[in-house]
Amino acid sequence: MNYFNLHTHNPTNQANVLELVNQYPKNFDQKIQFYSIGIHPWYIEKKSIDSDLEIIAYQIQNKNALAIGECGLDKRIEIDFNLQEAVFEQQLLLAEKFQKPAVIHCVAAFQEIIAIKKNLNISIPIIIHGFSKNKQMAKNLIDNGFYLSFGKYLMQNLALEEVFKSVPINKIFLETDTSDYSIESVYQLAAEYKNITLSELQNTIASNFNAIFKKNN
Repeated sequence: MNYFNLHTHNPTNQANVLELVNQYPKNFDQKIQFYSIGIHPWYIEKKSIDSDLEIIAYQIQNKNALAIGECGLDKRIEIDFNLQEAVFEQQLLLAEKFQKPAVIHCVAAFQEIIAIKKNLNISIPIIIHGFSKNKQMAKNLIDNGFYLSFGKYLMQNLALEEVFKSVPINKIFLETDTSDYSIESVYQLAAEYKNITLSELQNTIASNFNAIFKKNN
């Protein structure tokens, strides 16, 4: 593995890239090698929550299921926030039960995410994907045990350079999400921002991967 893509909806199937492909319970594709599976807050449907959770609980036991997610909270959508919290909590409890990390979608609800982690006494690693906030929020999340994944916003927003530099390198992952950026280009920029070689960054991300994913498989 030369590159690890923490979160993508568009697998490229490159031999030198390990891709954690986002899957949904209703549209599970058995041909995808490594995946996360979860109920995204945008797609919560009351009538199918129980069946979706059953599918997640079954599929997450596969050795190629590396994480639960993406799941989380989003205050900018119309889906009832209390319902979002309930569904999110149930997925975190599944992640805890099966000792799988969780990949999190969070919009304007970071304090609630932190509180839920504490209240449920969640010990599994949690990665905030697509991080794009300020240094204070990054530090708050790191101090509370979260990992941060950077991708398209790092490529697009010059202000994120200082934020990225402030995050300890052993708490970082990189991703492409739904963007057209290659994971190689994200790595290249990240290495420049951290003022290290591409090889050094690859080795560090591989170590981060082994620390929280490989031990569970």
